[in-house]
Order: sequence, then structure tokens, then C-alpha cells
Amino acid sequence: MNLSSTIKSIQDIMRKDDGVDGDAQRLGQLTWMLFLKVFDQREEEWEDDNAKYQTPLPERFRWRNWAAYKADAEGKKKPQIAGSELISFVNNELFPALKDQIDASKSPQHKVIKQVFEDANNYMKSGPQMLAVIEKLEDSINFHDFKTRASLGDVYEQMLNDLRGAGNAGEFYTPRAITAFMADRVNPRLDKRETVMDPACGTGGFLTAAIDHFRNQLSTKSSAEDKRAIEELIHGIEKKQLPHLLCTTNMLLHGIDVPSQIEHRNTLGIGWNEWSANNKVDCIITNPPFGGYEDDGVGSDYPSDLRTRETADMFMALIIKKLLKENGRAAVVLPDGFLFGEGIKGTLKKLLLRDCKLHTIIRLPKGVFAPYTTIKTNLLFFTKGVMADDGTEHFHTDTIWFYEHPYPAGYKSYSKTKPIRLEEFKPVQEWWGIEVNDFADRVENEFAWKVDFKTKREQAEAAAQPHWQLAEELNNQAAALEGEASDLRRSMVGTTDAPYREKIEAQVAELRAKVEPLRLQARDAQATGDRIYWPIFNLDIKNPNAPEEETHDPDLLLEKYKKLLGEIEETENELKNELAAALAHHFVGEEA
Repeated sequence: MNLSSTIKSIQDIMRKDDGVDGDAQRLGQLTWMLFLKVFDQREEEWEDDNAKYQTPLPERFRWRNWAAYKADAEGKKKPQIAGSELISFVNNELFPALKDQIDASKSPQHKVIKQVFEDANNYMKSGPQMLAVIEKLEDSINFHDFKTRASLGDVYEQMLNDLRGAGNAGEFYTPRAITAFMADRVNPRLDKRETVMDPACGTGGFLTAAIDHFRNQLSTKSSAEDKRAIEELIHGIEKKQLPHLLCTTNMLLHGIDVPSQIEHRNTLGIGWNEWSANNKVDCIITNPPFGGYEDDGVGSDYPSDLRTRETADMFMALIIKKLLKENGRAAVVLPDGFLFGEGIKGTLKKLLLRDCKLHTIIRLPKGVFAPYTTIKTNLLFFTKGVMADDGTEHFHTDTIWFYEHPYPAGYKSYSKTKPIRLEEFKPVQEWWGIEVNDFADRVENEFAWKVDFKTKREQAEAAAQPHWQLAEELNNQAAALEGEASDLRRSMVGTTDAPYREKIEAQVAELRAKVEPLRLQARDAQATGDRIYWPIFNLDIKNPNAPEEETHDPDLLLEKYKKLLGEIEETENELKNELAAALAHHFVGEEA
């Protein structure tokens, strides 16, 4: 029986247990048991390599000493604890010991065990059913077998799909073709000891891709120190208990002996000013959760112009400002909504294009993340610029390259049975070039095109500047009039002369009457400049080299219809603002 079938049969056993309610609890139950078995098998390897190895687990609670079936005198394998006693042992001895008696400060391994079990639960109530699960794990899964380890990604995909069916769509399984391609293009260097982080690491797909990428750089000349260094270069943070447990197990299976740098905490819940230079890394590869919202209060200490509760936006703010070193490289999965979004998304894109060099956007087709979502997604590749502290605004992005990833021949979409494959990225890898020469070897083709962002920005700034300048001048005039009014009000302090006070009040009212239209004109002028400037941050740029395809897909037609309605409304608002500005100016002129 293969690994995936074994996992399914275990879940079928758990369905017979009255204590386990739904797929989410079944998976939670399975993962802590899977962790203890994997950890025990890794301990066997560590004991073979080091006779002085000491386990962080109390001896009584190691998998081998309570769960593993032992051979009797006749060679027949039997459980160590009877089914009638097993649940009492797990609830009253095993879990209290692993939750409360592990000192996380004792060693990194102790910390791992403590984090794994702090939110874990035993849901099973039937000892015989739990024994049946243990027997399946014992007979069918041997993680000393590297083929079994390699196939674990398929199991995770099945687990996450089951979670989705249980009503928890918060976790996306990123296809291994995507994780491998992004790790390959970011290219963390082992010889330079470059650190890699995924601040929303889920079950660890990007981190295992980075580990594989590091290991591919090893050779017969590599030292033992090179091999050990990989463990220290990998960093992950995961908010949810179940994916964190899966990630920790995944790290063990991928040779990370002490995955203590996989933290169980909410990245977005860490205070803005709690991040320090020591937290910055050389490379970030991530697929932050998008479409979700954090609880009230989370992110409340972010800078006011970056304050939002939308998760992907919060992660982008952190990556740009807090997590990535200068000259650090990042690859991030983001939905189309980020590319064309306005408001806080526009502010974030300006921050990204100013503080970083956004050099490449890979536009993925629909279905890459099926069945979790049909939303179209993009891979953004950027490098953090070196900040110039001279009081002026420097944009590190001059040219943005786009590459539209096509479906393979004969495909109209991806699916679980027809996922995206790594070999599909070979053309883009050959086209990619090198950043050292600013990707000078890239050429436009039917899938690739470039946008001269620097020229677009300079032209927009030049066109918007007169309107912004006018807005500033009008606001200054209004402020001067308000200052005169304040001076006049102060001149009345202490006087009881009624005629004098009446005269001053009339002058103040006259000044204030002049302020309101000036402020109105200033707002209109500012809005006119903004309408010229901010559209440059719309990165939802279609492929100019591809023919317009006729579509009868109702979702696409509805999307086009909504976009057209938005453009009509925007044009109407522009006309109204222009008319209001012209009329306000006319009326002010008449009053003068």
C-alpha cells in the first residue's frame, strides 16, 4: 500500500471513533502521531551517528517505548499497551508530559517538542481504534526509506484538500513546480551563507525547495560544515498549529535535525517595532495567505499609511520594510487583485517600486491553485534597494519585465490530476538572464514584454506636478487667511467694546468665507494630479504581443463587464471634478 493510501485508510479508521469529529480533527490526530513516529525514526539515525546522543523526550514517552509493536517470544508483534489502557495513558501521562514537562530553554530540540505539542490534542476515545492506527503507521510507513520521504508532498496535498473539505480554506498547497521554480530563480547561495525565510511557511513547501536548492550546491569537495550550515539558513514562521506541526515533521524528513527555526507564532501579530536588523534575511520565498483578514488590533502599530487588516498586504509591508536585507532577493505569490488594487494596495506598490527593484512578474493562468481557488495569481521577483538618505525620493525600479506563463499544449486549465509541472518553466529559465547586467540579454517575445516604468513615472510626475503645485499654493493662501482670522480673534481678547467686536467678527467671517472655496479648489487640484499620477502603479498590464482571444467564459465576461463599468464611473467622476473645479474658479473670480 502506498503512503497516500495508508493515510486514507488511517482516516477511515478514525471515522469509526466517536471522539474524532470531522476531517480537521482527524488530521490533527494523525499529524501528532505521525510526528512522534518520524521523530523516533530520526532518533535511530542520530543514535547510530552519535553514541552520546540524548533524547529530549522522557524515555517512557518515546514512540518506541509505548506505541511501537514489539515481538514476543514467538516473534509475533504485539502492542506494548493494551487497547483498554491506551487512551488513559495518552490523556493522563503522554500529553501532560509533552505539554507541561518539557523545558523549552534546555535545548533547541526541547523547544521543538514544546512548540509542537502546546496546541496539539488527542481526540480519539477508543483504545482499539488507536491501536489500529498505530499498527498502520508501524506496518506501512518507514521513513528510513527516502522514496517515502519524497512522496510526503503528495500526502500533504491530500491532507490540505481534506481540510478544505472540512470548511477550512485558509491553507493553500503551493504546487512543487512553483516552489522549486521560485527557489531556483531567487537562488540562495550556500557558499555565501545566505539566509532564507518564509514568514507564512504553512507545511514548509518553499523551505524544502530551498533545502533541496542548497543541497544541489554541495559537491564532493563540500565540507561537513557546509552540510550543517543548511539547517541554520532556513527560517519559517507559521501561525496555525496543524500546518506548523506538518512543517516541523517535513523538516525532520528533509534532514533538518533540529527544526527550531520553524516558529509557531503569528508573523503579523509581532509588533512593527519589535522587528530588528537581526531579523532581516537575504532571501524571502513565500505565498502569503490572501483574501483573509486579521483580528482587530493586529497591525494597529503599523505606519498609518500602511495600516490594513488584509493579510497579503500586511505581509508585503513587512517584507519590504522589515524582513528583507538591502540587496536581498524575494519571490512572492500574489493575486491579480494586488496588481490592479488601489488605496492601500497602491501605496504598497509605490513602496515596492521605490524601495525595491521589481524586475519580473510571472503571470500565471487560472487553475494553478485548483481546487483551493480559481483566482489568477502572479509571481513577483524583486531585490531590495540600498536606501539613500539624502532627503529625496529614489525609485529603484526602472524597467519591469512581464512573462505570461502559457498552458501546455492541449490544456485549457490545470487541475488536481493535471497540475502545473516544473518542466513548463524551462523556457522562462532559458529567457531569464542575470541581474548583474540588469537582464540585458532578455528579449521580448510572444510571452515576454517590458514596461518602461521610469519614463511612465517621470511623465506622470511632470503632468501631475502643476496640479499639485496649484493645490499647495491654494492651501497656503487658505492657511494665510486662516492665520489672519486667528490674529483678528486674538485682538478681541480682553476688550468689551461691542462695536469693535462686531466689526472684527464681520472681518473674520469674510476671511473664512474666502477660505472654503480655496480649500475646495485645492482638493480638486490635488485630485486631478492624483488621477494622473497614481494609475502608473496599476501593474495589471496585459500582454501586448498576444492576440485578443474571444472568450465565452461567463466568469471572464463578467470580469470584463465589471471593469468596463468601473472605467465608465471613473470617467464620469473625472468629468464631474473637472466641471466642479472650473465652476468653483469662475465663482471665486466673480466674488473677487
